[in-house]
Amino acid sequence: LAFTLMPNHYHFVLREIRDGGISLFMRKMGGYSTYFNKQNDRVGPLFPTYKAVSVKDDRQLSIVFAYVHTNPVGLKEPQWKDGKAKDAQSAINWLSKYKWSSYQDYVGNPTYPTATQREFFTDFYNGPNGCRRATEDLIRFKASTVELGSEIIE
Repeated sequence: LAFTLMPNHYHFVLREIRDGGISLFMRKMGGYSTYFNKQNDRVGPLFPTYKAVSVKDDRQLSIVFAYVHTNPVGLKEPQWKDGKAKDAQSAINWLSKYKWSSYQDYVGNPTYPTATQREFFTDFYNGPNGCRRATEDLIRFKASTVELGSEIIE
């Protein structure tokens, strides 16, 4: 499991170990919504409708891992969703302090050690430094795109 919680949505990377496992997990999340609503005297969905995407290969898996963990950068960098970051190091620093994500768990600073099973991704990336590098590389790539764009205009 890898995850990032945002103010208005969330991302999970889940590994299905049996057919229909993710649907079952999401139904249980719906059950939690019922409990939460009763405890807090509220009605309506707690979580938005989910969208599941099957990962087809290692390249896509790597992109999904980095995408999920860099999503909070959009809170600091307004053009993040447009594929741009003004300051890579500032975005990396921001991400290292964002507490609503499993990113820190994967780079060797456990925040949610009982919620994540890190072996799959740490093996995939050859350790925590590989997880960090994959995520930071996406940030640096988006920052270099901004720099290249400004050079073209000048």
